[in-house]
Amino acid sequence: MPELYLIRHAQASFGAANYDKLSGLGHEQSRELGRALKDQGVIPTAFFIGDMMRHRETLEGILEGLATTGEPEIHAGLNEFDFTNLLDAKYADGTGPENMHTERKAHFRTLRDTVLEWEQGGIPDAKESWADFTNRVEAARQTIMTPDHQTVLAISSGGAIARMISSLLNCGPGQQIKLQLQMKNCAVNRFVYSAKSVYLHGFNETPHINAANQERLLTYS
Repeated sequence: MPELYLIRHAQASFGAANYDKLSGLGHEQSRELGRALKDQGVIPTAFFIGDMMRHRETLEGILEGLATTGEPEIHAGLNEFDFTNLLDAKYADGTGPENMHTERKAHFRTLRDTVLEWEQGGIPDAKESWADFTNRVEAARQTIMTPDHQTVLAISSGGAIARMISSLLNCGPGQQIKLQLQMKNCAVNRFVYSAKSVYLHGFNETPHINAANQERLLTYS
């Protein structure tokens, strides 16, 4: 059966003026993951990314580690939801935590509660509804999971990956954000599929991380 390696981007630049680019550590993570996948004998036959810079930079590092080249197909369904807009829409009255965009603990604690409300149909002023987010992620999945390719490597973001997994597993409300918040940078999620079936084959795997490098390479944001 064909296999999809759906990978969360490497560490981005949280708190910087432009979050949508990899940190120096993120570049290292992506290269190390590529080397680990090469050691596993992974030979992708197709590549997909969203249209975010951190997706493309992660793929570039992985390709370097794999010692191969490839031009990805871009699908916006792999993009992250706009968490800055979502938080700003939720707290348009200015009552949100002062540091919700710059301090990690405050950001993710606030984001968790906000996504739960968004999932239930709340936050109508957000530029993207939960239903629209779900639909575009599903559109990306259908595009990627075709029998035309034997081994697909796709780069996405934690929220979109968690949404795809929770939808496929028919998870109940609140499970998407739980999956998202435990997603490691450069984590590999594997699926095997056919025209009739899709199976989750691996979740949140980090083949590039071991006891020797864990303290440096293991990150979540």
